[in-house]
Amino acid sequence: METYSPDVKSKQKSMTVKDLTERTVVGQQNDLRYQVDDNPGFVPSVLLGFQNVLTAFGGIIAVPLVIAGVAGLDVTMTAFTVSAGLLVSGIVSIIQSYGVGPKWFKVGSGLPTIMGTDFGFVAPANAVINTMGGGMAGYVGGTFLGAIIEVVLSYFIKPLMRFFPPVVTGTVITLMGMTLMPVAFDWVGGGAGAADFGSLQNITIASFVFLVITVINHYAPKNIASAAVLIGMAIGYIVCIPFGLVDFAQVINAPWFALPKILPFGIDLNPAYILPFLAGYLVTVIETVGVVQTIGQVTYQELTDDQIAAGVRCDGVGSMIGPVLGSGPVATFSQNAGLIPLTKNASRIVAIFGGIILIIMSLFPKFATLVSIMPTPVLGGAGILLFGTVAASGIQSLSKVPYNNRNLLIISSSLAIGLGVSFKPELTASLPGILNALFSSGISAGTIVALFLNIILVEKKED
Repeated sequence: METYSPDVKSKQKSMTVKDLTERTVVGQQNDLRYQVDDNPGFVPSVLLGFQNVLTAFGGIIAVPLVIAGVAGLDVTMTAFTVSAGLLVSGIVSIIQSYGVGPKWFKVGSGLPTIMGTDFGFVAPANAVINTMGGGMAGYVGGTFLGAIIEVVLSYFIKPLMRFFPPVVTGTVITLMGMTLMPVAFDWVGGGAGAADFGSLQNITIASFVFLVITVINHYAPKNIASAAVLIGMAIGYIVCIPFGLVDFAQVINAPWFALPKILPFGIDLNPAYILPFLAGYLVTVIETVGVVQTIGQVTYQELTDDQIAAGVRCDGVGSMIGPVLGSGPVATFSQNAGLIPLTKNASRIVAIFGGIILIIMSLFPKFATLVSIMPTPVLGGAGILLFGTVAASGIQSLSKVPYNNRNLLIISSSLAIGLGVSFKPELTASLPGILNALFSSGISAGTIVALFLNIILVEKKED
């Protein structure tokens, strides 16, 4: 497919109706440099794939570190869980982006996607490991069995999609970007709980990275603008070195090579260990539907119900692979969706290269450590743009929704409750059982409200 130029007026006469149709979806002009099926070539794919890895890296390694702490693992096994998390994220990102299997058991949406571990499973993990006394073997068994349930649920996505009209999906996409902003600003400040949180130095670094990415993305030639986030973060990383913000001692101490292991913690398939994870998997299904639809929107793809179901199924299959290799359940990352409209790159080949890089990192801990020591303000400078772009995509979608009384009620209520839960998560902490899990995330809380109001508020003619 030829590279599309945003200068539509100068080319419109030479373009056929078919060309224009291929480049537009539901009335939106497609300005992507690389379409979903395009192959940018080896070097651009490696660079853009690494850009995806940098964006997701903090989220991928954070949950294994927390789970290791919950389980009281030593330094060696903690490092192993991080490597396993990178390995599983890489494998499942490739599956999700490429799509494999027969039609009746298609796994993966075929959209450019990065997968990783999810914080929604930390509380259930603590319940199984410590409260129920199952240890890591119980955690592995509970997540494995729960993943089977998610795979089963994926076959019920198609009849449920009628409850996701544009007013719901647009609201959910907007909410995804907005609820990620506190994460970005935690990074800007230097990381939640950091002694120097909010220091002038941290804010200056984040602002510098933000400006570098913005200027490169807007003014640089297309082939350079596509890698604006990678370039901006690399420059920010280098700038931080003379300020003593990069600790290379951790890289020196990391081993050169490490092989994956099968069931390193054993497995306990006691059905009782499924229960704490049920709500987590239900929330994952809801959020994955929203993330896949977000990626569909920013890649200008008209998704089928089967594609969305295959995306959810990949979450389930990936969450079966994860425990076997010593990691945990995986989920579809929403933050990487912001890279697509920002860099004009929607190639699934790039996401697949990102998965390959994650696998390589898992096998060479020194390489992974070199990335993991990146100062958080650098991530924050990039995160503001990435997450803001996701929110803007949702707003763009909502601009095509009729703003009648019914839709305004759905949009305003969902955004208000979703953001409220994100800003004040302690409000829902005392809710019992499954309610606590469903409303512990701003995204899931807002999505549930949007779905509920969409069902009970019947369309009526405006006076």
